[in-house]
Amino acid sequence: MFLVFPDSTAIAAHLSARLQDIIRQDPQATLGLATGGTMEPIYARFVQDVRANGLDVSKINSFNLDEYVGLSGQHEQSYAHYMQQHLFSQLPFEAAHLHLPNGLTTELEQHCQEYSAAIAACGGVALQLLGVGTNGHIGFNEPGTPFDSGTHVVALSERTRIDNSRFFDSMDEVPASAITMGIADILSAREIALVVTGEHKARTMLNYQEGGVTPELPFTALKQHANAHILLDEAAASLLDPSLCHRPLISQAA
Repeated sequence: MFLVFPDSTAIAAHLSARLQDIIRQDPQATLGLATGGTMEPIYARFVQDVRANGLDVSKINSFNLDEYVGLSGQHEQSYAHYMQQHLFSQLPFEAAHLHLPNGLTTELEQHCQEYSAAIAACGGVALQLLGVGTNGHIGFNEPGTPFDSGTHVVALSERTRIDNSRFFDSMDEVPASAITMGIADILSAREIALVVTGEHKARTMLNYQEGGVTPELPFTALKQHANAHILLDEAAASLLDPSLCHRPLISQAA
């Protein structure tokens, strides 16, 4: 079942409400966070709602999906910088509880193992936010990534580097590798929310609908998860079988 909303604003309202519910139920909940343009309206609405409702976020833990290898947290195109800009600096989080892969570590393999272990030590992720690339990657798990993978370093595909080149001055500046949570890390979350927006993702979603579960389309791993939800806008859902699409009632409440 696909959850189809009129636009990204409606998706943001829906997910903000869900995130707040989780935090109210468990103020020390662990959230899995993602980056990219798809997430910006979600974080903006969440910040707005948390401020309006006076919700305490100081005890929650978070783990980000990925980070470029070779970029410091201060680099404008690092995901650490993105998170500071769009979420972490906007609310009174406790910095020690906010976890991101370290793109400058010299012990990449050890760091990856420790990152997966830290997720488990926090009790696992309550809700994992995800976007999807046009080639079906989640995090930076490119086509062919085994579904049993933990946090690891991945060489980015040419397609992914091209998709991300709009954020850099030239292709030469786009990092060639990244640290990413593995698919096993992602699937260990108790709930997953995959957000897909834009007409350019419609064909990717049709491939998901029509295809089987295969590492060649990494996000099809979500078909194996008992509590994974796919939230789309009308444009991204435009090629899907209408009988598989549910349109939730829209609430604008914070």
